[in-house]
Amino acid sequence: MRRTPARRLAAALLTLSTLLPVALAAPPAEARHRPTTLLPAPPAAATAAHPAATVSTEGLDPALVARLDEAIERVRQETGTPGVIAGLWLPGRGEYLKTFGVADKQTGEPMDPAMHFRIGSETKTFTITALLKLVDWGLVDLDAPISTYLDGVPCGDEITIRQMAEMRSGLYSYTFDPDFQHDLLSNPQRSFTPQELLGYAFKHDNVFAPGTQFQYSNTNTVLLGLVVEKLGNLPLQDFLLRNVTGPAGLDETFLAHDTALPSPYPHGYTNQTLSGEVEDSTHWNPSWAWAAGAMVSDLCDLRDWAKVLATGELLTPATQHEREKFVPVPGLSDGGYGLGLFATHGWIGHDGSLPGYESVTMYLPEADATMVILLNTDVLHDGHEPSGLFAKAVTEIATPDHVYTLPSRP
Repeated sequence: MRRTPARRLAAALLTLSTLLPVALAAPPAEARHRPTTLLPAPPAAATAAHPAATVSTEGLDPALVARLDEAIERVRQETGTPGVIAGLWLPGRGEYLKTFGVADKQTGEPMDPAMHFRIGSETKTFTITALLKLVDWGLVDLDAPISTYLDGVPCGDEITIRQMAEMRSGLYSYTFDPDFQHDLLSNPQRSFTPQELLGYAFKHDNVFAPGTQFQYSNTNTVLLGLVVEKLGNLPLQDFLLRNVTGPAGLDETFLAHDTALPSPYPHGYTNQTLSGEVEDSTHWNPSWAWAAGAMVSDLCDLRDWAKVLATGELLTPATQHEREKFVPVPGLSDGGYGLGLFATHGWIGHDGSLPGYESVTMYLPEADATMVILLNTDVLHDGHEPSGLFAKAVTEIATPDHVYTLPSRP
């Protein structure tokens, strides 16, 4: 069944929604090396055969490289993905970093690993890390009700901070509201405030009693972003810079506040439009996603962030332990959702999706391995997010005992 723009948008920002985004010391220079694509590509149609641009396959068995090349290009062709960047780092075995396809369907400009992407729901990993910093400082209690910190939340005396971070609050997600969908798709460049987003959500009854079910809701993370602002006494983007992205050395990662993207960047393509036709969504305003999905990053930063997030480098061990209490998620075996991150078959991290862009950033503690997948479309393929199909194809070859697997959308 063809998904209407409204139903498609309702699940936006959350590739995991399938289951129901002060002066600081610089990191070592070698950790911030940003490779450049070696092989330019001529103009090409989005799904035409397009040679991979090799950035690095240092140390990897050539046979493994060839299998990865074939699998990624096959998925790109099958899904109609214009362009993809695939990074895989396997200590003791080697690394794999290649680009496929185009960043711009009009000009044929090739993908480049230095490009900036909108990372959708990977934003939640940053917002919740900021929240957990407040937990470490004794300013937030995970098991206190949201009404302790913010007024006006439906059933706010019964919904805890923990339940919101693990998507078990029962709060209606504003992305499902028909008025919100119309307002966004009618004018994708408009700006939304957090309070406007919550207004769309709070018109509706909560969908279940707190703590009884799992349902991915962007309303949760918008509210937690407001908690961070109130108790951190800074705008969210400033708190993130000072306490999360800055200490982690992520100098290309930030919470976007307007339609601009820093160069270089790929064009993004979506069918989440009023017509249902694919359009260029590169400069849609991400304010509608805010704390739930408005961040921008690049491959190098996401590689670093994967391990920082999964190992709890910015948090106390006790708080990281709370973060990793993964709750069961329907359709997701051998994993679950924690506090702003999820686990699947040993991999820990998050994915992201919003109109035109998708990403997967994961860390495998058992092998000290990192995987980052970035692409410039969010058009579903047979009910699956294309980013998940790329990640599954890569892990089936590189880590067959730990295959990245998420269910399709209903």
